Amino acid sequence: MAGQIIILNGAPRSGKSSIARAIQESFDDPWMTLGVDSYERITPPQLRPGIGLRPGGERPDLEVFVPRLYAALYESIAAHSRLGLNVVTDVGHHDAYSKPLNCLIDCARRLAGLPVLFVGVRCPIEIIMERRAASEAGRGYVTGSPVDPVPSPVRLWQDEVHRPGVYDLEVDTSLLSPVQCADAIRERLRSGAAHPTAFQRLVDAPPATHPRS
Repeated sequence: MAGQIIILNGAPRSGKSSIARAIQESFDDPWMTLGVDSYERITPPQLRPGIGLRPGGERPDLEVFVPRLYAALYESIAAHSRLGLNVVTDVGHHDAYSKPLNCLIDCARRLAGLPVLFVGVRCPIEIIMERRAASEAGRGYVTGSPVDPVPSPVRLWQDEVHRPGVYDLEVDTSLLSPVQCADAIRERLRSGAAHPTAFQRLVDAPPATHPRS
């Protein structure tokens, strides 16, 4: 029996990793975590930030590698699921490269036939800026200043990460704690998957017709 897959999609500092930890700690069955942070650790320095390449097309020299890196990650997710292991993945999908790469649609195709819950993790940009400021020393996040309170890279993440905005479930981490988000995800899984699922709809719809959030 295939393991359940949960994909958490949102901007950096939106709370994805905290939700993934809450799922590991509070769900009864064991869960593997695969995502942008864990994948960065195995990405060679010359390809970093790899799948974490931010919107804006600032590193076209790295973009040729991005689809392959995403494909490798999602093939690994699929392999874990086919072996009966549950997987929670935290990522920040966008298509605001120097040219469209359509990575999300390709990733959805690679999980065809497997149980996937696609969760949009939202958070107001003001809260994200507060979290970035608190994390600056340890992670080197772009932070605001009196002259530029919301720098362009942060705004681009907020604008691009939820396009096309097709999800099975959305949570707002400014309103819910990580544990409460995990509870909402568990309840959604218990209620049964919708048909078609978000990933099925992404695969079936042409990219040009995808709704924008």
